[in-house]
Amino acid sequence: MKKTIDIARKELQLAADAINLAKKRIDKNMEKAVEMIYSCQGKTVVTGMGKTGLIGRKISATLASTGSSSIFLHPAEGIHGDLGIIGGRDVVLAVSYSGNTEEIIRIIPFLRFNKIPIISITANLNSELAKNSEAVLNCSIPDNYEPFNLVPTVSTTVALTLGDALAVALIKKRDFKIDDFARFHPGGTIGKRILLRVADLMHQREALPYVIKDAKMSEVLLVMTEKGLGCTGVVDQGGHLLGIITDGDLRRILTTEMNVLEKKAFQVMTKAPKSVTKEVLAIDALALMEEKKITMLPVVDKSGVMIGMLHMHDIIDAGVVG
Repeated sequence: MKKTIDIARKELQLAADAINLAKKRIDKNMEKAVEMIYSCQGKTVVTGMGKTGLIGRKISATLASTGSSSIFLHPAEGIHGDLGIIGGRDVVLAVSYSGNTEEIIRIIPFLRFNKIPIISITANLNSELAKNSEAVLNCSIPDNYEPFNLVPTVSTTVALTLGDALAVALIKKRDFKIDDFARFHPGGTIGKRILLRVADLMHQREALPYVIKDAKMSEVLLVMTEKGLGCTGVVDQGGHLLGIITDGDLRRILTTEMNVLEKKAFQVMTKAPKSVTKEVLAIDALALMEEKKITMLPVVDKSGVMIGMLHMHDIIDAGVVG
């Protein structure tokens, strides 16, 4: 009996081979499908039954998150009253390996009557679905690529990959940028990585810990305790950042100095610390912290005036890393 690892590897190889076959079959139908969705003034209504329906849901979700308005319509619910979801300016993308799925075939007359263009992802180019489609993407696979030639495994992978290829082609055609992508993901880790900037998370104004360079260490301790960030910036009379003092700095100097409280801030501070501007992405600030093995970053404006302090915990608590 074959080992589980061998079985798994063979399955992945079958999927890879089937995708390569689909790649070779790509023709002007893909160009037409992309153009149909790109020029669509409504939305792309994706439909499919069973396992291919699940694939259809994912394709619809990918389209919607990358600038192409899209929803999923369950075809069985469609023939029982939900066809009103489909508007006159919409495009339908139907996923059916056989191309003769009953529930999908039964909505074709409605689509034809209302002149709704159809894109199909199917393996049967002679099917009713294919014959009624303006663009057909071939997802067929060789015999014996699936258990009993019945269990949807490789075929659904190919269908999904064709849907992804369609979505990526649309991304390129729309010149869809990473900032556009972030607008559709404002609540998740993806959006936060792209949208959240240092300005959104930094401690500022009354919450900003800083002291003038000539301040005594007794004052430094008071500021650090009051602000609760475990550090303070050290600035000149104009507010320009000169250095930083952290809890770690205090612990180190206490091991060698007896009169620490009489010293002045500039004598204890770490000079010219790493800093960022408020426009920097929070994820980039975190990368800098990790690289330099520090947990806080002063924030300065273009002239070097200290305007904020960013702590690593602020970034983590905001969900920038997930």
